[in-house]
Amino acid sequence: MAPYEALYGHKCHTLLCWTKLGERRVLGPELVSKTEDKVRLIRDRLKADSDRQKSYTDLKMRDIEYSVGDFVFLKYRSDPSHVVSVEEIKIKPDLTFEEDPIQILDHDVKVLRRKSIPLVKLLWQNHGAEEATYGSEDSMRQQYPYLF
Repeated sequence: MAPYEALYGHKCHTLLCWTKLGERRVLGPELVSKTEDKVRLIRDRLKADSDRQKSYTDLKMRDIEYSVGDFVFLKYRSDPSHVVSVEEIKIKPDLTFEEDPIQILDHDVKVLRRKSIPLVKLLWQNHGAEEATYGSEDSMRQQYPYLF
């Protein structure tokens, strides 16, 4: 809200306080009391605007409840396992990099109606065991024969 609008309750449409040459205004207690009244009015309107905005914000606010076992990140607490050092990653000139599997953690078989697909769980470079993924054993043998 503009100061003029806060003071007078409507937007400014024209210039104010044009005076003619030779006119003088006497500053006195009346001007001080008018100014104090206007300041009070501005404070009240700003308080009303603030309360209105707070009421809109409060409608969207909700309490977040956590249960045992939920994973959350806490502010100002760092986990060194989430930091990947830049030296370990080989970045190509087009700013891409290759992720290579380094170990097979598990074997599994996905059984469908008419066939079964052998799967392997791969541990990837620069990632922890919780980020390991499953892939088709046949395609992994073709792409990464050094693992088998």
